[in-house]
Amino acid sequence: MIQIDGSEGEGGGQILRSSLTLSLLTGKPFKLINIRANRPKPGLAAQHLACVRAASQISGAIYKGGALGSSVLHFEPGPVKSGDYRFVINTAGATALVLHTVYLPLILRGDGSSRVQITGGTHVMAAPSYHFLETTWAGYLAKLGLDAVLNMIRAGFYPRGGGEIEAVLQPASRVRGLNLTSCPPLTTAGGFAGTADLPASVGKTLARRMKHKLKMADIESHIPEESWENGPGAVAGVVFRQAPVPTVFTALGERGRPAEAVADAAVEEALEYRASGCPVDPHSADQILLPHAFSNDASEFAVSEVTNHLLTNISTIRRFVDREITCEGFVGGKGMVRIPGRPAEG
Repeated sequence: MIQIDGSEGEGGGQILRSSLTLSLLTGKPFKLINIRANRPKPGLAAQHLACVRAASQISGAIYKGGALGSSVLHFEPGPVKSGDYRFVINTAGATALVLHTVYLPLILRGDGSSRVQITGGTHVMAAPSYHFLETTWAGYLAKLGLDAVLNMIRAGFYPRGGGEIEAVLQPASRVRGLNLTSCPPLTTAGGFAGTADLPASVGKTLARRMKHKLKMADIESHIPEESWENGPGAVAGVVFRQAPVPTVFTALGERGRPAEAVADAAVEEALEYRASGCPVDPHSADQILLPHAFSNDASEFAVSEVTNHLLTNISTIRRFVDREITCEGFVGGKGMVRIPGRPAEG
């Protein structure tokens, strides 16, 4: 039984999600204490409980402590089974984070294709948006030789939720390595101004402001407007398609926040990434570590910003897998992640 203290590192839900994934992949049970100890409301929230239940459902796992607010979880995995699964978060909790928990075990341990449907929030704070999943995350999976086809059936924003995404996952026998150490000049940008059940003027303001801010930085852009139902909600997105993997940066509207401020936030994060000259954005850096831990190939990639999420994920992975993973650099600055290759098993 692997013992893990959830207050270590960034002290949030990532330790739980990575532990669930790693347990399913390695067959090793774990005990996690002090779950989300560094958050304003510690313990399991609805989206984290959905991750536990999803991990149990795809493997027949046995667990104790799976209740709202629980600070301790015992988890004993079973064999992963491919199939059609539906997971429901009864809040606007992030559908992306539930998918992150189960996709890799289904791809690497399943014996056939799987279809995963998740209901909850598709565009919520402190989680990857659907547009990031579809473009950047799925783009990295493709480079690693992993096949995930995504579809947003319905958008879902805080506090209403009710969004739905679908992922079709194909089994894979190996994970390819990744070598990304440089990024070409980023001189053009795409993106979108998305709104749900809001006046058309909000989308126009988002698009106009993003184009202006990007133009001031000598970046030509094309920012179309998109509209959905099941709001209210607004999201501004900037994508650099010239990067080695198309990289999306989004910002979300919220009550009392002007549309101009939402647009500015998305553009500013995109410009910080461009200024770093590194190919891998800070959100992708920790997400692509888990697949790398199960690749026999050597990998090396430069990240635009070292985050506590990245360092915490390295620590969590090494509790389950005997794999050397190093990160050069300091939190808040640029960094280089290196994973040496290893001989193929038997």
